[in-house]
Amino acid sequence: MPHPVKTRAYRSLLRAEQAAATRRSVLAAARELFTTTGYAGTTVADIARLAAVSVDTVYTSVGRKPELLLAVHDMALGGGDEPVAAEGRDYVAAIRSAHGAREKLEAYAVALGERLPSVVPLAESLQVAAERDPGCRAALEGLDARRATNMLRMAADLRATGEVRPDLSDEEVAHLLWTTNSAAFYRLATSGGRGPRDYAAMVLDLWTRTLLA
Repeated sequence: MPHPVKTRAYRSLLRAEQAAATRRSVLAAARELFTTTGYAGTTVADIARLAAVSVDTVYTSVGRKPELLLAVHDMALGGGDEPVAAEGRDYVAAIRSAHGAREKLEAYAVALGERLPSVVPLAESLQVAAERDPGCRAALEGLDARRATNMLRMAADLRATGEVRPDLSDEEVAHLLWTTNSAAFYRLATSGGRGPRDYAAMVLDLWTRTLLA
């Protein structure tokens, strides 16, 4: 006798795999166009054309342009072909497993130096788009709030080492980290011919001098 349950399960798995492959194609197309043409110069129809799918498929697999940009932003931070939440990123695991506050800060500085060159242009595109697009404005505000929350978590992780200055609150520690990992700070730190490694060295020196006892 046939096994309809197994057949349905197989078909369901196949559909899920096809949907995941379609989503990856859409995200790859969005990443290519956002980084080469820019956010304003890219339409959802352009992304659909490059991904060889319909516009409706772009919307259902990822979302509208602000959601697409945020997804590509999180891909760049995660270093993969899918958006990765902060808790699942490899450098976050490295920070948490590092011994001592300086080692944690060094791991974070190195990660920022590697990832921000790809992330900053996307964040800047979102900033420009937010001036006219309410959806992008909401996405930008959400991104800033998420960074602030993540920096509070990192501040608590640093505090647990016993090496953070006792006169600084977790909020003050988090605010310094939040300010110095921003797109605006990165652009200033890499001006005048400086590069990502110079930025990483600068923030590590700043953090260790300012935050550690």
